[in-house]
Amino acid sequence: MEAGRVRQMWHLLEPLHALLYYAPEAFDEAAALGYDTTERWPSYFAWRAAPLGPAGPDRVADTFYSFSPAMIARYVPAAWDTAAPADVLAARVRAVDRTYRAVLGEELLASPELAEAAELARTAADAATAPADPVARPLAVANAALPRPEAPHLVLWQSATVLREHRGDGHLDAVVDAGLDPVESLVSFAAVGAAPEPLFASRGWSADEWAAARDRLAARGLVTADGAATEAGRALRAEVERRTDELAAAPWAALGPAGAARLAELLGGPWLAAIGSGLLPAENTLGIGKV
Repeated sequence: MEAGRVRQMWHLLEPLHALLYYAPEAFDEAAALGYDTTERWPSYFAWRAAPLGPAGPDRVADTFYSFSPAMIARYVPAAWDTAAPADVLAARVRAVDRTYRAVLGEELLASPELAEAAELARTAADAATAPADPVARPLAVANAALPRPEAPHLVLWQSATVLREHRGDGHLDAVVDAGLDPVESLVSFAAVGAAPEPLFASRGWSADEWAAARDRLAARGLVTADGAATEAGRALRAEVERRTDELAAAPWAALGPAGAARLAELLGGPWLAAIGSGLLPAENTLGIGKV
């Protein structure tokens, strides 16, 4: 499967997954569990880590990677003192159901096009956790092991989640192979203009930690003293993204060129609804639309 198609599918599915972290319906469900919803992080860590079970901070840091361990420790394992992972997962399904009904609308949810998209996405997601995969996929595997929903819009969301975590797991592998530690991965990404540097403060690294990572990358000839990527730094990041696309290709190869093209076509309406909802940030630390 060509890299452009692999990247396109991520761009189309990521907003459909990410609505969970921003929708008022999801915050309502999180508040009902007892989470503080004055900021998004308590529910974010609960929603995303719950498939791993009552994971501790080290496990979450290993799988989320780019977040500061100190930031993670503020929310994990406290998340499981507020609600057990099984209760979080049940609320997560309710949150997605309510959010999709509000954002996508009942007419789209009941359409044959959405049902078709859900089945195609599920076919791709089913291929995302093949036993022969040489890359560890902890978040993809954990989400794929959850009970399968029946409603097409919930099938679509769960499949989108498996696929985005499959890509993320592979991206972590590519970053580690490139010799980038968690904070260096962000500094190097900011250096190529993937997103404005202040946005990365959301990952919890201190100014001193960020500066030290920049110095380490400068010593490797990857960034300049002021943090701009050198030619070598750009080449390294390009290789990370190329490898990420390569490691994310298997589900789309299983779906086939025609199936992937059809799913891309069918996702246009839901994608526009998600983007047009105004719930998602205009800029993000994923570099979507940038690299």
